[in-house]
Amino acid sequence: MTDAITVNGAKTGGAGISLANILWGTPVRAKLFAGLMILAVWQVGVALFAANFVAKPLNIIQVFPKVLADPAFQDAAISTLTAGFQGLAIALVAGTIVGVAMGRLKVFDRALNFYVNGFYTLPMIALLPLITIWFGYGADARLATIIFAGFFSIVINARDGARSVPPEYLEVCKAYRAPARYVWFDITVFSSLPYLIAGIRLAAGRALVGAVIAEFFVSLEGVGMYVLAHARSFKHNEAVVGVLALVAFGLLFELTINWVMRRYFPWYRREGRGE
Repeated sequence: MTDAITVNGAKTGGAGISLANILWGTPVRAKLFAGLMILAVWQVGVALFAANFVAKPLNIIQVFPKVLADPAFQDAAISTLTAGFQGLAIALVAGTIVGVAMGRLKVFDRALNFYVNGFYTLPMIALLPLITIWFGYGADARLATIIFAGFFSIVINARDGARSVPPEYLEVCKAYRAPARYVWFDITVFSSLPYLIAGIRLAAGRALVGAVIAEFFVSLEGVGMYVLAHARSFKHNEAVVGVLALVAFGLLFELTINWVMRRYFPWYRREGRGE
């Protein structure tokens, strides 16, 4: 009689171990297998059906160290990252203030709700011609695009978080005549943190997209322009490395958010988030 083996918490008979169990036995193994399959299909498909200049995984691996060592790429990466963090920080502060005010003060909500929802759904690229008129063809236009891209996500989530504060908390504050600063910051903002975290994650992705679109539009130094310039010159392998760098930037934003939450907010760590 065969011994039972546990796979992902479920027991299976020793004779019942299949190829699927071996390949998909753990989440990490599953992700690696899926990634290798995608790369294999990509390599074979391009080799059989695409033109020679189309990027192939093996060629991308070959040019990867060269691109990372290129001073032009390094300057572009620093430029995009710096603008992204600056714009996201401004959007976070301004969006939290506006969103909490809308959530707690009906007059603000009635006045601004229509415009916030409307601008949130507006494609960023539609506003770029106006942004370039107002801020010119330079770094200011990119920064304004990033702020616009992230601002409304944070406003909407901060507003919903402020609305979710239990009325009992506010009644206790009123009964004990708590200072307004305490009610607004210690109660409203901290009670809204789960919503704000969701808003920041949405805003980070939108901000990165905004930075790349602005670099395309105003021909500004950055990873977006690096990708566009190499794609236009049929250096697709280098362009794909730039795209992978943008993916890494998105992961960096996510890791930064998780680190801040786990470092300064113990309840976030206790609930098992940010893993």
